[in-house]
Amino acid sequence: MGSWLQMAALPSLSLILLIWSQLPGLQGQEFLFGPCRVEGVDLQEMWKAFRAVRDTVQAQDNITSIRLLRREVLQDVSDAESCYLIHALLKFYLNSVFKNYYSKKVEFKILKSLSTLANNFIVILSKLQLNQGNEMGSISKSAHRRFLLFQRVFKQLDIEAALIKAFGEVDILLTWMEKFYQL
Repeated sequence: MGSWLQMAALPSLSLILLIWSQLPGLQGQEFLFGPCRVEGVDLQEMWKAFRAVRDTVQAQDNITSIRLLRREVLQDVSDAESCYLIHALLKFYLNSVFKNYYSKKVEFKILKSLSTLANNFIVILSKLQLNQGNEMGSISKSAHRRFLLFQRVFKQLDIEAALIKAFGEVDILLTWMEKFYQL
């Protein structure tokens, strides 16, 4: 019964976090992913949530020779390209990683941290406004190619190993996102 209650509370928590992030006074903290601006997200809160579970999650990753968020995916990303890439990555994490990590989050007792990360990813994703103009076509295609490199490696792994690896690499994603964070 407790796990049903926790699952039912997740959408409510997401809504509360979304409303809370709109409050005045939080606008000093923002991400600037090229043309996409996202205000009211606390990067330190995401780091705190990940650090609370990092050792537990990364200890489960037995495939140390493979990395999903490789240099080819995150290095030398233009500001304009960053908006499209973060959109694709966050959407993937929400729909494929966090959504399917349920058995592990119960097993490792990481529900609160996972929810904090997921809620912040929802807020960022909901505020990203992708420009679909003609001049942005090549930029979005380049970002999509980068995302496909990430996704291809994910799909080559056993699903459980891929989920563990992706969640264990949230620190790489957060480090990359820091480049676009303004106080």
